[in-house]
Formats: sequence, structure tokens, C-alpha cells
Amino acid sequence: MDGGLTTPRGGAAVGSLDELDAVEAGAVLCLRLWCQPVDAPDRAAFLADTAGSGGRAALGAIGALCELCLTYGRRPLMRHAMGCRCLGADEACVARIVEAALAGERDDAMLMAALLVRADMAPAAVALAEQAGVALARLAVTPADAPRGPLH
Repeated sequence: MDGGLTTPRGGAAVGSLDELDAVEAGAVLCLRLWCQPVDAPDRAAFLADTAGSGGRAALGAIGALCELCLTYGRRPLMRHAMGCRCLGADEACVARIVEAALAGERDDAMLMAALLVRADMAPAAVALAEQAGVALARLAVTPADAPRGPLH
């Protein structure tokens, strides 16, 4: 064996999206959407479907977290394709950081964040993850047929 990796670090499949709860799956979805072009149909559909329910806030917070990872990351952040049912290692890490931050498990969230970014940037990553978690939790409890926009 030559020691080379066939799958980039962070891209290895570690599970399935079906194993995640709504907030964690939403974090992975937002990560994948953020990596797409701004005018991508999937991104536009997500924003339209979640208008008034926190979708834009969730995507923005995950986007800011991704920007932080790009700037201060230990290595490039990896993700799977939009339609892939696999869960990559980095995606699982982001999902867990969001879930832990939302649950108030700050120490766990900081530990996981330090796997992705420099230790001094972990508090900023956790703060963004908490914002994303709040928005995603709001999405998770919003009925699909909830009225959008003003009622009168």
C-alpha cells in the first residue's frame, strides 16, 4: 500500500442521511446547497419552499460557517452531491456541531468544531452553528402547508 487516499479526507461515507434527525439533515442539505452556484435550481427551490420559515437564515448561517471553514479550516471542507444519500465525514461533523450547539452542549460542539477549524476559531464556528440550529429547528416544526407571507 502506498499510503495514498482514494477518498479525500472528510469525504468518506460514514453513514446515511436517513439516520439523521431533521435539524442534522437540514444542516447537511444547507451545506450542500451553499456549495452550489447561487442561481442553482435546487437552491432557489429550497429558498422558495422555506420562505418565511427560516430557510434563508439557516442557509446564511451554514454559509457563514462554510466561509469560516474555508478561511480557517484545517483542510478543504468536503461534501457529497445534492442527490447522494451518503453522509460524508465532514457533513456528519457539521451536522453534529449544529445539533450540539442547538442543544446547549457547547463543550461538545467546540471539540467537534476544532476538528474542522483552528482551535481559536472554534467559538465562532459554534456561534454560527447555533444560529443555523435555531433556524433549522424552526423549519423542522413548520408545517409544509403553513401560510406564507401576510394573511391580510
